[in-house]
Amino acid sequence: MTLPDGGLVGTAHYLPDEWMTAAQIAERSGIPEHIIAEKFGVRGKHIAAADEHVSDMSAIAGARALADAGLEATDVDAVIYFGSTWKDHPVWQAAPKITHVLGATNAFALELDYVSCGTPVALRVARNMLRAEEDLRRILIVAAAKESHLIDYDDPGSRFTYNFGDGAAAAVLEHGATANTISGCHMITDGSFSHHVKVPAGGSALPASHATVDANEHLLRVEDTVGMKERLDPVTLPNFIATAEAACTKSGLTLGDIDYFCGIHMKRSMHEALMAELGLSEGAYLDDTGHMSGVDSLLALDRAVKDGTVRAGDNVLTLAAGTGYTWAGAVIRWGEQEKE
Repeated sequence: MTLPDGGLVGTAHYLPDEWMTAAQIAERSGIPEHIIAEKFGVRGKHIAAADEHVSDMSAIAGARALADAGLEATDVDAVIYFGSTWKDHPVWQAAPKITHVLGATNAFALELDYVSCGTPVALRVARNMLRAEEDLRRILIVAAAKESHLIDYDDPGSRFTYNFGDGAAAAVLEHGATANTISGCHMITDGSFSHHVKVPAGGSALPASHATVDANEHLLRVEDTVGMKERLDPVTLPNFIATAEAACTKSGLTLGDIDYFCGIHMKRSMHEALMAELGLSEGAYLDDTGHMSGVDSLLALDRAVKDGTVRAGDNVLTLAAGTGYTWAGAVIRWGEQEKE
């Protein structure tokens, strides 16, 4: 094999100070605490302060990732934001502000408008950019979520959002690095689900007005909850498995070669079913953070690397799905890769 085109040289994450417990979620939603903790799989989650936005959290995580890599912000050639699409302002990009706050004066900014499937997508895009452009040496990818502030606990139809929490994660990819390389990626999209989950008002289809504010149409809503579940349940696991298998095949691996799983937070039964279908026993379950849009998989990886769960020689599968609906996966070969 030829030497890889680049790998991860630094990772980091950030979580806000406030922690909302399962008991507090239960009080807000009217769902018993044991259901929140056991079925929803949330012991608690972090909540960003009112004046703490995705650009702020991203800059903190980005600075930590640079420090982990032993780099300065001026060493970066590009900054990619791939977090929640609910940002500081509407019709606005977070990446330029993050780039400025970090002091990455030699970098251009790029925004990936993705949701929960963001981590594998960003890894794929950054890897391919390093492959394609010789003048790119280092790319910082960063994501954050503040979607806990979009939850309407009085809307039973939006109960799948009750696990949404806040946080950020970041990584630095470097051209020529022969360790922690992204070996294979795959994505599947089914756009027939594109209208089911959204903030109804504020866009061109339904501009903001006194009426939309009075109707709480600026919070997350699920259109046709029953219909969505009936159509989505039969395809969710198969699409996850197909995505994972294809990412492994492109890596020259099988699912049996995967050592650790970094997915997104989902209800515990779905997580267990997915792990069983994948044939995996080792994987992250973020029951102390809940779901943080595109942040989950990268935050899980950072934790696993820092606590020694992921070691040199391990194959890590990052796997995620985002409303719209897109399933995405990327395999990372952790540790040094030798030329054969």
